[in-house]
Amino acid sequence: MRSSSELTTIGFDADDTLWQNERFFRMTEKRFAAMLADHGEGEQISARLLEAERRNLAIYGFGIKGFTLSMIETAIEVTDGRVPASVISEILDAGREMLGHPIEPLPHARETVEKLAGTFRLVLITKGDLFDQERKLAGSGLGELFEAVEIVSDKTAATYARLFDRHGDGPARSMMVGNSLKSDVVPAIEAGGWGVHVPHELTWVLEHVEAPVAEPRFRQISDLSQLPALVESIRNRV
Repeated sequence: MRSSSELTTIGFDADDTLWQNERFFRMTEKRFAAMLADHGEGEQISARLLEAERRNLAIYGFGIKGFTLSMIETAIEVTDGRVPASVISEILDAGREMLGHPIEPLPHARETVEKLAGTFRLVLITKGDLFDQERKLAGSGLGELFEAVEIVSDKTAATYARLFDRHGDGPARSMMVGNSLKSDVVPAIEAGGWGVHVPHELTWVLEHVEAPVAEPRFRQISDLSQLPALVESIRNRV
């Protein structure tokens, strides 16, 4: 007879958990700052861009398109409305390049997902632009390993409760794996599930929160290769 807390479902974040993402935002941000070098130091331009992104999250959501619009807005602001059309065009080109960038899977992503796929229900839970996330999943070659894919506007405890009820046996028997403490780990634990943090060398500042080290269902691993052993240890204790 199964325990009411036995692990049956594992959710995976996508960006910077299964494949590179933030690296391309950082590269484009540096390119953007160079475009506006006559109007401020790189750090100043980046700070203004971050302010715009923070303001616009509730309007544009997460992803490259919102980032591109925030760059345009910032360019208008720092130039007092005198930004040349050529710079706007270059910003749009940069956004299109991001949307077409090849997918770069992170180390151990495929082998780990393949190893767990036969035993657990695997669900990809990611936020961002629908078309871009679908493109990246298709390009990763990992799509066939997931029983379900959910592209959401944000990740909250209510989101995880709903999705783990829909695709699993509820949050208590589910785990969320990701690089963002704020989006992947903390709300999954708040919903009643396990939260596994896989740090990435680059994490967007708006995703930073303190690790919930006192929570009994919090775990951290250095990379995805350690996930199967962690999952097995959790299964053996319940």
